[in-house]
Amino acid sequence: RGRAVMRRDSVMLIRLIHRYLDPTDSLGELLFGLIMALTVTLGARVLVKTGEFDARELIIAIVGCNVAWGVIDAVLYLIGSVFGRNRRIQFVRQLRQATDDDRAMAAIRDEFGLEDEPNLSEADREAFHRLVLDVFKHAGTERARLRPRDYGAAFAIAVIVSLTALPGMLPFLVFRDSHLALSAANLLQVCLLFIVGYCWARHTGSNPWRAGAMIVGLCVALVLVAVTPGG
Repeated sequence: RGRAVMRRDSVMLIRLIHRYLDPTDSLGELLFGLIMALTVTLGARVLVKTGEFDARELIIAIVGCNVAWGVIDAVLYLIGSVFGRNRRIQFVRQLRQATDDDRAMAAIRDEFGLEDEPNLSEADREAFHRLVLDVFKHAGTERARLRPRDYGAAFAIAVIVSLTALPGMLPFLVFRDSHLALSAANLLQVCLLFIVGYCWARHTGSNPWRAGAMIVGLCVALVLVAVTPGG
């Protein structure tokens, strides 16, 4: 029964997060948080070769680092959101100043190239661009403001990045041996990196085992770059 309750609560939390962030963003924030925490714990493993170290200080470093970067990332998300909308509004204003439809369509093609979308025929691309032009002719051009949904997404980002400090912190609360706890923390975080890659593949139709292994290799390489002296 306890497992069922935990699973239900986890599903509810995921649904709540996905009300504000799509899976790509939420999984990306998980990776970001895990990389930050792993940088602290793996860095401690590199720097502390022998002897004991203060586990309490390391816990504070992990939590402090992730909470701080969670807040920073949330603020950057808010800035990016309002910037992106106002840039699009400025594009609409410039579009209306185009002297003819040919120039307006050229601007639409540059702005909406569709290179990252599924392969489309030229006729379908042209129809899409024409539709966008017709819609933008009637779009409002008032300055964009932050919306309640933006604040919800920013809060979700701060929470996700902050919570990813827990896997790196928990082993120090379980094991008395600080070196064993540090090894367990690193192993646990690497396993979670694999799980995030595995879940990411489920949303993209990729091979989940290959994606998980690729994410682990890439993220560990990035962490090693960060903790290597001079990195």
